[in-house]
Amino acid sequence: MQINVIEDKKNKLVFEVDGMGHTYLNMLKSELWNDEHVKVATYNIRHMEVSKPKFILETDGNDAKAVLMNAVARLKKGAEKFRKEITASVK
Repeated sequence: MQINVIEDKKNKLVFEVDGMGHTYLNMLKSELWNDEHVKVATYNIRHMEVSKPKFILETDGNDAKAVLMNAVARLKKGAEKFRKEITASVK
C-alpha cells in the first residue's frame, strides 16, 4: 500500500491510497463518522482497474491528521479484540 497526500491543511486531508479497495476504505470512512468533529469523510474510486482511490477528510477545525490517526487506532483496537475472540472461540 502506498499513500500519497494531495492536500494537507489543519482541518482537511486529501490522500490517494494505492493498493486498497472498498473494504478498508469503507471501514475507515465508517469509523471516522463516529467522531463528532468530522464534517466530511468519504472516498472515491473512479475505476477499480486503473485509478487510485482518493479519500477526503474534513473536520470542524480539529486537526485532520489527529482525527485520522485516532480512527485508525480505534480500528486497530477493534480488530485485535475480534482476533482474540475468534482465537478463543475457534480451536
